[in-house]
Amino acid sequence: MVPAALIWFLFALALLAAEWLGAEFDGLLAGALAALGLSVLAALLPGMALAGQLLLFAGSTAGILVLLQRWSRRRERSIPASGASEQATVISGFNGSEVSGRVRWQGQSWAATNLDPKRPLAPGEAVLVMGRDGNRLQVLSEE
Repeated sequence: MVPAALIWFLFALALLAAEWLGAEFDGLLAGALAALGLSVLAALLPGMALAGQLLLFAGSTAGILVLLQRWSRRRERSIPASGASEQATVISGFNGSEVSGRVRWQGQSWAATNLDPKRPLAPGEAVLVMGRDGNRLQVLSEE
């Protein structure tokens, strides 16, 4: 029979591989870290019941996921303008708590997301195009 520690380790590697390959699911990294921790715990305590292991995995995954989300929200991101950034003009939106609106870029109207939602963007204001997510531009105020 295969030891539980090895099963948890292989499960953690599978989750990390899925994360590395670009799977779009927020809990993969947290699940992989929880499975790695559980593999160590299962190696140290080989007699742990399967139900206990599953409950510990679910609880630690949820806890790690909450901690990672809090850490990522608290982290202040300064987004520097890249050499490839271009200028656009705000057409509408971006007022108050709105993070999406429309900009005119290269002569066409585009849906856009404000990367600095704390700073409202007024119509006519110049913004930098920092990137593109599908058919939506990511913009940042020039100031």
